[in-house]
Amino acid sequence: MKPSGDAKPDCQQAKDDQGPPISEMDNGRPPQMSNDRPQNGSGFLKKRAVRWTAFFLLLCPMALAGWLGLYAWQSAPQQQAEYTIVTIPPGSGIRQIRKILASAKLVDDDIRFLLLAKLLGLARKLPAGEFRLSLGKTPGEVLRQLATAKPVQYAVTIPEGLRLEEVAEIFAAGSWCDRDRFLALTHDPEFIHSLGLPSVPSLEGYLYPDTYHLTHDLQDTKELIAMQVARFFKIWSALPNDTEHRMSRHEIVTLASVVEKETADSTERPIIAGVFLNRLKTGMRLQSDPTVVYGLENFSGNLTRTDLKTEHPYNTYVIPALPAGPICNPGQKAMEAVLRPASTDFFYFVSKNNGTHLFSKDLSEHNQAVQEYQHKKKSQEK
Repeated sequence: MKPSGDAKPDCQQAKDDQGPPISEMDNGRPPQMSNDRPQNGSGFLKKRAVRWTAFFLLLCPMALAGWLGLYAWQSAPQQQAEYTIVTIPPGSGIRQIRKILASAKLVDDDIRFLLLAKLLGLARKLPAGEFRLSLGKTPGEVLRQLATAKPVQYAVTIPEGLRLEEVAEIFAAGSWCDRDRFLALTHDPEFIHSLGLPSVPSLEGYLYPDTYHLTHDLQDTKELIAMQVARFFKIWSALPNDTEHRMSRHEIVTLASVVEKETADSTERPIIAGVFLNRLKTGMRLQSDPTVVYGLENFSGNLTRTDLKTEHPYNTYVIPALPAGPICNPGQKAMEAVLRPASTDFFYFVSKNNGTHLFSKDLSEHNQAVQEYQHKKKSQEK
């Protein structure tokens, strides 16, 4: 049967079913695969892992900040006391400081304290010393409080008119120094010279009486003594110059120490200084009881006639001059009294047994005053 015009021969149809001709197969290689096929599973998992890693890297700092934030503002348990004293030894690291603060119940012994200190930039800025810190504060407040705290200061008052031994005992009682070492240094020529006092035998007269504010880290006795001498020089530099009596600094301090021991009444000091200067001008002995007492090794508390006759460099009943040196450490008012004494005709004075004195121009008048007030004293003692 003759095929129709639209029909293909069987061989041609078979040829078409065998695929493209060899010339269309790119030199015999099979055709490339289509890009529309789905990717393999490993690539997809890698992208997913990267996303989760980025998420955690972002989340962790936020979580850490929140964790530290809650800790930083978590107040310590309230205490009955308002504050406590802590001592941070020199060279303490942040871990040791944490334990010290924890033992004082200021913070918990928690690693977050270390992290918070580093986050605030205070881990290496916390000072050593003794500090008063408020209780019931947050860790952040405790850190900032310690970073800006000033060392605790202790007020130690040295009254006017004390001798070296008495000054040493006050400081030794507060554990600021060893008494014997303190006294040894106040008589050490080399140390005295280093303080700017090359020609004095001891520091008697130059340990200025005042209230000193000392900190826990003061451990050097030399520093303690130097502090007092420096205060003396500061006060001395503000005093008026001696333009009338032409006395040396050591002589002024010596006479001021006698005035200091004679009276505690500031209004009388210029008068007593005037009496002593009048006596020195005329060659009279000062005849001051405190100078006698200073030179006695074992003073019983009652000055006797024998004591008044005992020869030593400080007994102004014997020597017609100033004592060998200061008999105490005078204050500013006593030194001012010597530099600006009262202009007076008095040469004598006697105690009225009430802290003040009666002044006389001549011996006869003085003897009458002595009899009057000694009689009153004996009557009161009975």
